[in-house]
Amino acid sequence: MKYFPIFLDANYITAMIIGGGEVASRKIELLLKSTVNITIMSKDVCASVERLINLHQLTWLKYNYQVGHLSHINLVIAATDDSLVNKAIAEEARTLDMLTNVVDQPELCTYITPAIIDRSPMIVALSSSGSSPILIRMLREQIEKTLPQGYGKLADFSYKFREHVKVRVKGLRNRRSFWENTLRGPIGQAILDGKQQQAEQQLIASIKQEIAPPCGEIIFIHTKEGNPDNLTLNAHRAMQFADAIFYDDQVNTVLIEYVRRDAEKFPQDITSSILINYQHAIELAKQGQKVIYLLSGNETLPQNEALTQSAITTHTFVNGDS
Repeated sequence: MKYFPIFLDANYITAMIIGGGEVASRKIELLLKSTVNITIMSKDVCASVERLINLHQLTWLKYNYQVGHLSHINLVIAATDDSLVNKAIAEEARTLDMLTNVVDQPELCTYITPAIIDRSPMIVALSSSGSSPILIRMLREQIEKTLPQGYGKLADFSYKFREHVKVRVKGLRNRRSFWENTLRGPIGQAILDGKQQQAEQQLIASIKQEIAPPCGEIIFIHTKEGNPDNLTLNAHRAMQFADAIFYDDQVNTVLIEYVRRDAEKFPQDITSSILINYQHAIELAKQGQKVIYLLSGNETLPQNEALTQSAITTHTFVNGDS
């Protein structure tokens, strides 16, 4: 990745916008979604910037860019219409190790602002690393259409009951499964429909029920030529819930990006066409873990006595098959 995606805690942002035109106005409006700790440096400002300054009581330094005013700032946006001034701002900011954004001069930026879909507290950020704004706009349109406005309510609801569920539902995988079923099912729909009290009553009733400890399983996924676009829905879902994943250097490593990020990864030195590490996978499954074994190609798995005798549940998925 050319850019490292990160979300900043707005409580710790001290921002300065240098410039007072319409571009500065758009940057200020975006920052105001998170913080009012904003300083504007510009001798003159347009009407929209002045309105934002007055409405939110922002600090206004009524002079054009001058060196020496960034020492108490940790994020600066250069939004003047003078490329030489913007370059000077970036050079000063670089000496202070500040987060710096220079409008329309990406080579001077230390960060870029992504396209944002706001379903607060849920936030979706999209970027093409500056290579194709049109493509990002198209993708954003697709996501906007499929992401209900009420998704933020689902996030607030999950946060409210997170600790209650953690006490009642043992095992990380059990909790993941519980929350997926809850948010995808009638309770989640009730939240989206504005029936908060009904949803809370249903959730409280569901966590009072006895929930079994997680059962381990091993899922073999034949990746064929390794095209991630050919992952089946079942395979994709299994990878999202994996506790551990095995793979060798014949497997397309791009597929690893589709696995739950905190799953344990076990790269194998010997390819699966020679030896499959059944024993380690069995040990993890006996501990209640969901184990994924990625296999290149689509060769029939040999019978394994240890796996058969373990009585561990197994599944086999093939890339491109339903």
